[in-house]
Amino acid sequence: MERVHGLPRIPARAPDSHKGTYGRVMIVAGSPGMAGAAVLSARAALRAGSGLVTAAVPASLAPVLASASPEATQILLPELDAFDYKARLLAALGPRLEKGFDALAVGPGLGTSPSARVVVELALTRFSGPQVVDADALNILAASAETWLAVAGPSRPSRVWTPHPGEFERLTGEKPHGDAERVSAAGRFAGRFGGIVVLKGHRTVVHEGHRYYINETGNPGMATGGAGDVLSGVIVSFLGQKIAPFGAACLGVHVHGSAGDFAAEAMGQGSVIAGDLVDHLPRALRMHLGCA
Repeated sequence: MERVHGLPRIPARAPDSHKGTYGRVMIVAGSPGMAGAAVLSARAALRAGSGLVTAAVPASLAPVLASASPEATQILLPELDAFDYKARLLAALGPRLEKGFDALAVGPGLGTSPSARVVVELALTRFSGPQVVDADALNILAASAETWLAVAGPSRPSRVWTPHPGEFERLTGEKPHGDAERVSAAGRFAGRFGGIVVLKGHRTVVHEGHRYYINETGNPGMATGGAGDVLSGVIVSFLGQKIAPFGAACLGVHVHGSAGDFAAEAMGQGSVIAGDLVDHLPRALRMHLGCA
């Protein structure tokens, strides 16, 4: 296996570009009581450079998202207790998954209800482009053999899995420690299920099966609720901007960690919250604009 040290470039913007040039991404996220996850992911994707971000959220969350992230458009999903939920979900989301978007993220704040399982299976089987699978989408896959088999299907090299250590343990039964164990465990997962694994934590590991990257940015102040939702938004933004999946994941964790370092510098590690990471993404991105 090869350890990668370099990062892909963030290209400068062309004068004649438009919002479609920088990617149209969909984020399937949120549930009653977890609106913030959708907001954080959407805002992060916008700050990371996406031309258009669409959040697919339960209809009851629409006012929250419109207020907190007015730049994001919305697809309103039926509420989780709707009588004919699956049929209504297919009507609302199904056609949109098959055209019009360059990348998809699914999972932040989604919950693990039976209806959420339907959302995850639909999103990951109907959308054929680059995907970020995060948070509750991972928990649903770990808990439901039926959903896992439907989604795991043929290997998707453009799928990015983003488990934190607890989610990784639920998926694999493994709880690796230290760089060597984490690299090996992530490599086994990537080799078995395909795609790219982002095993989050101190010195996040990004693994593609035959090559890997160990991130060296970030700090303990980022151990705060919602930080992972921000990372999902950053990675899906880079995927939508046509950065190759492995590079998008490596650059995503690096920029996310840099934003965390700038936030900690500004206010101290103990005071950092996830929204601060979004607010410091512009500085982190400027630092890496055009980097090798």
